[in-house]
Amino acid sequence: MSEISFVDFLKVDIRVGEVIRAEPYPEARKPAIKMWIDFGDEIGERKTSAQITAHYDPSTLVGKQVMAVVNFPPRQIGRFMSEVLVLGLPDESGEIVLIGPDGKVPTGGRMH
Repeated sequence: MSEISFVDFLKVDIRVGEVIRAEPYPEARKPAIKMWIDFGDEIGERKTSAQITAHYDPSTLVGKQVMAVVNFPPRQIGRFMSEVLVLGLPDESGEIVLIGPDGKVPTGGRMH
């Protein structure tokens, strides 16, 4: 993997948001969940879909704080327009586990 400069890192805007709505996305190629995430006053609400059904049910996601890249261009995912990329890590089976802060932090905070 090649190194990047600190200036390059600063170009990636990673923020904490709170899931305010989530629902199944059965029309996706692989099972997924659609989420609407509040990133605070500066960014507002953005939506995304994620293949996280192995560990999450839509009802358990509401109120959860997640980390996401908020400055990628929107991307069409089937019939749904994804506006952010939520971040996660694979478990031992390769299923995604979302990442977020250990404790409650202000919505919209930028990762340092």
